[in-house]
Amino acid sequence: MSAPQPQSSPSSVPQSLSLAGLLDAHQVLLVLDAASARVQTGLLSRSGGTRWETGDAEAGAAIFSGVEKLLAAGALSRLDDVGAFVFCDGPGSLLGIRTAAVAIRSWNVLRPRPVYSYCSLELVARALALATLAIDEKLRDFAVIADARRDTWHRVAVDASGNISPLQRVPAAELGAADAATALVMPEYFRHWTPLPVPAHRVRSVPYSLASLLPPLADAPLFAPAPEPDAFLHEEPAYKTWTPQIHRAPATRESDSNK
Repeated sequence: MSAPQPQSSPSSVPQSLSLAGLLDAHQVLLVLDAASARVQTGLLSRSGGTRWETGDAEAGAAIFSGVEKLLAAGALSRLDDVGAFVFCDGPGSLLGIRTAAVAIRSWNVLRPRPVYSYCSLELVARALALATLAIDEKLRDFAVIADARRDTWHRVAVDASGNISPLQRVPAAELGAADAATALVMPEYFRHWTPLPVPAHRVRSVPYSLASLLPPLADAPLFAPAPEPDAFLHEEPAYKTWTPQIHRAPATRESDSNK
């Protein structure tokens, strides 16, 4: 899937949209990830290092608490010093992701800055593929999954050669039957309401810590410009047109009218 053009000038942001490239272009990044039940906020600086905060409170509190702690503990004292925002647009908790997106939109009213998004499952898939390749030199098939509701699952698959698929939404039956030979992993702290694919022991939980996942992938093309931050949707919602009608009293039966 081709990414939109960066929000800054083409010469200032590399086309790969890697973490290293974004730091070169913007110097200071504020990262928000509320896709899981454990909210993560990070302040990444080309010259001042990296700091992370995690919170188990609901996203509306944990995001702002985390940012406040990051600013208080680092060399930056103002949100205005941040050069660009980075956030996870899903899959994950829609409420958490949209809370992060609303926070970024609000801050950009005060001073517009570039915004970039990344996919939680792709991040985990790339990290696991890299780690497995370093150990085995030959990858086995696996897929990173998250609940998509209505008996479906989000999935990013990695084949035996390390090729990573686009984000897909598949029926639960497909994970349980067609993917029977594929190992399934789910990021830690990701909630699910749909029952786990059968047999449930096939699904292994893996850590979802940005402080550990991002550094080995500093040059991976994980990020896309997000000029209007919002949660990722596989397709735009469709709405039925409502036609207003005047409410009328029920028609009187002929037998009643003759009384």
